[in-house]
Amino acid sequence: MDYSTLKQVHIGLASLSGGFFLIRGAWMLTGSPLLQRPWVRSVPHIFDTALLLSAIMLAVWSAQYPVAQPWLTAKVLALLAYIGLGTIALKHGTTKRSRAASFIAAVLVFFYIVGVAHTKNHLFFA
Repeated sequence: MDYSTLKQVHIGLASLSGGFFLIRGAWMLTGSPLLQRPWVRSVPHIFDTALLLSAIMLAVWSAQYPVAQPWLTAKVLALLAYIGLGTIALKHGTTKRSRAASFIAAVLVFFYIVGVAHTKNHLFFA
């Protein structure tokens, strides 16, 4: 697999991961029992593990690492925020309001990550 193909795989996995998060968030907001299905709880781990592996492979292949590249550092830190907010939104939020707020914040962070990845600039919005 060449670098360009790996990058396309990474983008596809990010799209699947983000899209499925949107669906699960909608199910959470509507109180759908689909959110509790075993496959719904396990499939995101498959997408996200493959996404993380492709990200590591891209970093090694391109010799661009967090800390050395500000945009990549921003992506990693934003990813940690996205994971934390997503966990609150889908699992640990104590009220529907806190879950909804965390879901919206997680979606905004996801779009920030995409913007940083696209522009390779941690201040792409400025």
